[in-house]
Amino acid sequence: MSKAETVFQHAVFDDHSVSKVNNFTGQDLTTNTYYFKPGQSMGYMTPLGGDEVFVVLQGQGQFHLNNGQEETIEVEPGSIMYIPAGVKYKISNTHAGDMICTGIHHPPH
Repeated sequence: MSKAETVFQHAVFDDHSVSKVNNFTGQDLTTNTYYFKPGQSMGYMTPLGGDEVFVVLQGQGQFHLNNGQEETIEVEPGSIMYIPAGVKYKISNTHAGDMICTGIHHPPH
């Protein structure tokens, strides 16, 4: 019997930067998982292929949206963040524990 692998089984935390693991890339959908050590942050990114959705699976932090004015939202396990295409965003681990987020987006064609 086959068993599905989870993003927790082979977590890839790096002491120097946020780690990104590609989970799936298809014609219409891509999923990546990001691993944050305490204090780590990804730089601002902008969705180019369409809207994006992020789900916090473990840990706590902040989600920043910037569409001309920055908005900061506290996130925790189960938080779902929606990013419209063209809006800048970044995610920061502002707490003492590790944080894991998965992002889902439509790849640019």
